[in-house]
Parts: sequence; structure tokens; C-alpha cells
Amino acid sequence: MDSMIALLSSIVAVCMAVGVMFLRFKAAKKPVTKKKIILPPIFMSTGAMMYFLPEFRLTSLEIVEAISIGLIFSILLIKTTKFEIRSEHIYMKPSKAFIFILVGLLAVRVALKSYLSQSIDLAELSGMFFLLAFAMIVSWRIAMYRSFTKLEKIIKRAGISK
Repeated sequence: MDSMIALLSSIVAVCMAVGVMFLRFKAAKKPVTKKKIILPPIFMSTGAMMYFLPEFRLTSLEIVEAISIGLIFSILLIKTTKFEIRSEHIYMKPSKAFIFILVGLLAVRVALKSYLSQSIDLAELSGMFFLLAFAMIVSWRIAMYRSFTKLEKIIKRAGISK
């Protein structure tokens, strides 16, 4: 039963990754706003309610491990996320590397999940992977926000109206 749940969660992860790729391509055609940067981690934070259930709770070491790996993974996303000013607005630059990084991160996630599921309970592992993803996304979005505000200041200094 646990192997079936692990397989289903991996399939869901693949579907989510494909969805993120499509959203990323679609988003590149529209100007970025602070709201579009800030809201995804806020929406994702509702998933932390899983920790109210005892089977999802993590040890201190598991928390540190998940956050550390999430922060390391976020470096790849931060390095491939760039903005540009086009026609008085800030847009995300399309990056071919982003697709490969997303697929690579997904492959690492699936490999880690199948290896770790042999020694860590599936619910705990789900809690760890949620925390890993949350740490990765929050740090990535903080970096995006900082880059965005720098470009916003350039636009204001140059007198380009929005």
C-alpha cells in the first residue's frame, strides 16, 4: 500500500512540475508584479496544517535537513530567474535552463523519496518534502522580490512611468 501511495505522489509531482512549466511560459508574456511574487508561498503555507496530525510531525534533525536541502535547491532556481524591463514593465526572462533544472530537481526528489521511503515513514517523508519545497520556494521568491524591487527603483529613477 505504501509503495502505491509513493508512486501516486510521484505522479502528482510530475503533473505539478509540468503545470509549473506551462505557468512559467505563460507568465513570461505578462508583466511581473509584487503580488505575483508574494502570493504563491502564502498559498502554499496552508499545507503546513498537515503538521497538526501527529504522523506528519518531524524531528528537529529532519526539519534542519529538509530546510537545508530546500535552500540548496533554491540556489538553482535563483540563478536561472532573471527579470528585464520591457515597454515600461518588468518581465521575467524566459530561461531554457529552468526546464532542465525543474526536471532535474524532480528526478532528485523522486530518487530521494524512493530511497528514503525504505527507512522513513511515508507521512513523515511527506512532511519533510513539503518543508523542503516550502523552504526552496520561499527563499527563491525572496530573491525574486529583491531583484524585482531593484528594477522598480531603476524604472523610477529613469522616470519611466508604469
